[in-house]
Amino acid sequence: MLSLEELGVLRSVELDPTGRVIVTITPTYTGCPAMDAMHDDIVRALHQADYPDVEVRVSLRPAWTSADVTAAGRRKLRTAGIAPPGPVRNPSLGPVPLTLLPPRVVVACPRCHSNETEEISRYAATACRALRRCRGCLEPFEYFKEL
Repeated sequence: MLSLEELGVLRSVELDPTGRVIVTITPTYTGCPAMDAMHDDIVRALHQADYPDVEVRVSLRPAWTSADVTAAGRRKLRTAGIAPPGPVRNPSLGPVPLTLLPPRVVVACPRCHSNETEEISRYAATACRALRRCRGCLEPFEYFKEL
């Protein structure tokens, strides 16, 4: 559905002088359980493309943010019924404001596009997604949270 490049976790692909392919990826969050699957998929795809020597490196810097999801990735998420992440606050703009209540997040339904949605569960299939329901069409959907 979505490539690692579109998700923004693929940082670089290099071919060293010995013919080894070195791929660097960044997890969507530290401890992401999908990292093993991503690693295995990369190795398998490169072996199938006749690159026998593959190294997958994990880099935590720069940290992944949902701003790394490409425009194509956001379209594919929406098409699959998952609301893509909204805009991310630029950390260089200064300190993060502290509030006692969680911020109100407006998430459009990926099916009917209504902004009248509600959070059902803060966590869905993975910690980086939430489960929401549309008050317009009453359909549940996953939302890829901003990080």
